[in-house]
Amino acid sequence: MSIRETRILLSDIEHPESPTLDFYLSGGGYKALEKALKEMTPKQVVDEVTKAKVRGRGGAGFEAGRKWQFLPKNNTKPVYLTCNADESEPGTFKDRHIMERRPHLLIEGCLITCYAIGAKTGYIYVRGEFPQAQASLSSAVEEARAKNLLGPDILGTGVSIDIWVHTGAGAYICGEETGMLSSIEGGRGHPKLKPPFPAVEGLFRCPTVVNNVETLSNVPFVIREGADAFLKLGTADTPGTRIFCVSGHVEKPGVFEYECGVNLKDVIAAAGGVWKGRKLKAVIPGGASAHVLLPHEIDVACDFGSLAKAGTIMGSCGVVVIDDTTCMVETLQNVLEFFAHESCGQCTPCREGTGWARKIVTRIEAGKGTMADIDRLYEVADNFEGMGGKTICALSDAAAWPTKSYVKKFRQEFEEHVRLGRCPMKGA
Repeated sequence: MSIRETRILLSDIEHPESPTLDFYLSGGGYKALEKALKEMTPKQVVDEVTKAKVRGRGGAGFEAGRKWQFLPKNNTKPVYLTCNADESEPGTFKDRHIMERRPHLLIEGCLITCYAIGAKTGYIYVRGEFPQAQASLSSAVEEARAKNLLGPDILGTGVSIDIWVHTGAGAYICGEETGMLSSIEGGRGHPKLKPPFPAVEGLFRCPTVVNNVETLSNVPFVIREGADAFLKLGTADTPGTRIFCVSGHVEKPGVFEYECGVNLKDVIAAAGGVWKGRKLKAVIPGGASAHVLLPHEIDVACDFGSLAKAGTIMGSCGVVVIDDTTCMVETLQNVLEFFAHESCGQCTPCREGTGWARKIVTRIEAGKGTMADIDRLYEVADNFEGMGGKTICALSDAAAWPTKSYVKKFRQEFEEHVRLGRCPMKGA
């Protein structure tokens, strides 16, 4: 079945002038900002986004409007907005495309959000490995400032808001909101204990809203077209569109924007299907930390609720397709190498558990494991899973979820490594 994209966030992304202010203005850019500043109160903006049920596009899916409402009502401190642009989940590259090709869309979303929450300063925290995104955003900020679209007295409304692009050093842990805040403050990118939550005590110990790039980029559409128009897209569980990053063993990897609720099978088909005429073995639906799906499990709607019922997560919509020539033990080894390396080391379950799991799976892949190692691998992952307050952040979850699902769904392959004393995919 062929499906058509619904391009709102990726509109005209292929046009060579799409990053420029003139091109963005020609398509109605900053009209939503003007409407918000001149025709709406901050509360009306918050109410409209809340009504639209814009769920967070960074992975957790929490509603943005509700998050904004958590800010203290009688606050006397400055309020900050921080845009989480530290896109580092393996298999995910959607935010990068927005920042590189439609930077003004993100800036407009940030400005409207700052107005709504009473923030005079916003930070866009960009991953260190994204030099093009940094350059594109920095140029767009200067263009907007020169046109009085940000800075003092925006469009003569008396509202003053500034946006700053802050570059990280390339640590996965800084994708966690409090780790990111620590980094902006000049410290190590270490996550902090919660509570207090950022809405109460965040950046510089002041009330702070943290939203993802894709989340904030939806705000201009909601304000310009209204919440009802946004609610007509997608599903009741997850309104709007999502950007799907499809990679791995497909004919046409890339980014695609569809209404939420699109079938995962159709997303893979739109990317050309499994390459080289091979058979599908597994699909990672939401970035490397997601529970893997088997071929018979991918006939599922892509919204938060449906994928949760399927035993996995929508996450960052990083869809990685795996063909039947792939060793799933080696794939898990690769995943665990990443998470063990990226652990900040603050929490013992994460620091020791991810490293222990990596050593076990490496031993199995090398053909030196035992049957007991397979059970031990699952048990270790079960123990370092961060739910229940065992760790400060969810990195241990991110490593535990794929580990448990790979062992459970491909146990026979793990056992073959033990019986043969080698990887069966690599021959004798």
